[in-house]
Amino acid sequence: MTEGVPTSPRFRSLAHPNYRLYFAGSLVSNIGTWMQRVAQDWLVLTIPGNGGAALGITTGLQFLPVLLLSPYAGVVADRIPKRVLLQITQAVMALASLALGVVAALGVAQTWHVYLIAFVFGIGAAFDAPARQAFVSEMVGADDVANAVSLNSAAFNTARLVGPGLAGLLIALGGGGMRATGWVILANALSYLAVIAQLRRMDEAALHSPRPAGRTPGMLREGIVYLRSQPKMLMILVLVFFVGTFGMNFQITSALMATEVFGKGAREYGVLGSVLAIGSLAGALAAAGRVRVRVRLLMGAAVAFGVLEMAAGLAPSYVAFVLLCPLLGFSTITVLNSCNALLQIESDPALRGRVMAIYMTIVMGGTPLGAPLIGWVGEQFGARWTLIIGGALVLAGVALAVLVRRAAGRGIEPVAGSTPVAAPVMLRP
Repeated sequence: MTEGVPTSPRFRSLAHPNYRLYFAGSLVSNIGTWMQRVAQDWLVLTIPGNGGAALGITTGLQFLPVLLLSPYAGVVADRIPKRVLLQITQAVMALASLALGVVAALGVAQTWHVYLIAFVFGIGAAFDAPARQAFVSEMVGADDVANAVSLNSAAFNTARLVGPGLAGLLIALGGGGMRATGWVILANALSYLAVIAQLRRMDEAALHSPRPAGRTPGMLREGIVYLRSQPKMLMILVLVFFVGTFGMNFQITSALMATEVFGKGAREYGVLGSVLAIGSLAGALAAAGRVRVRVRLLMGAAVAFGVLEMAAGLAPSYVAFVLLCPLLGFSTITVLNSCNALLQIESDPALRGRVMAIYMTIVMGGTPLGAPLIGWVGEQFGARWTLIIGGALVLAGVALAVLVRRAAGRGIEPVAGSTPVAAPVMLRP
């Protein structure tokens, strides 16, 4: 391990100087990102005539490029140094946020503005996600990947704890209208500079970077063939499809529950995101202390998530809904951290960008399919059914994932160079 500041085993990845830089920059940027998520949703609802369907379309358009472009973004991530690629993607997302913030702050934002800018933002995110996920192992090395993934989640959810509540407060202080959301979004545009600055400060010689892949025909197909030879990876991908597509639509479900079921405003909506993050942060810190990634834990957390989401849909009051949010956050982050760490640790380094791109395509790219559907369910049957149906589909996904692993494991031999996946992953403390 690279020498650095003394840390406890739970925070051992921070001993790597490059990771410390990345962690600090991403924490600032993530706070801005969560502020924008709340502000963007509230902006959509302030435009006359918009409701759950418009929220669903906005979210779907923002994640549609992930579905369309992430597999090719994984090829790019394996061909271009990830540190360079991340600076480009962060700049693209900063410009998109700047454009949305300006039209909102001027009070001239229309629904089509939000749709278009959300789509452009999604293009940057599509190329950012696989590079960012695969870059973790280059900063810390194989032994500390699971810990670094967990600390990334801790930073993300610390920001999730601060950002939504701060956004709700600032929007309320600004009068709760369109212009108030614009200033919050502009703050996020500035936050991307923190990540870019920290990436530029990194010691390139200390990175564990594989040799960039040369441009050859069939690179995307090579990644798909590799994944098809790994039953455990196939199980993970099926599971995260159902969790990401039908379960993780909190932007829509929380907004609809807050406004339509409980009759609350921007501040109370922002609180829901922050309370959800309390559980997510606790889950991330718990994962950081583990030295083993178990499939049993992953599947148990997925079942708990589905059950808890259905229970949230039946919550009798706003207070009851708030109390369930930390449990939802804990189970969600346990599922995602376990999936992410297993895929990174067990994948061939030369193919890791493509593996993580396919993973991100599924976990995030399902949103364009699920978000409009969940939004439509909310409008047709009521906000509660968005959670009840979403949770039931997650449980169905768990069962299907188990069946897929068993079926795929019969007679499949790993492709050359792949990592055996039968035993639990053991990490040195």
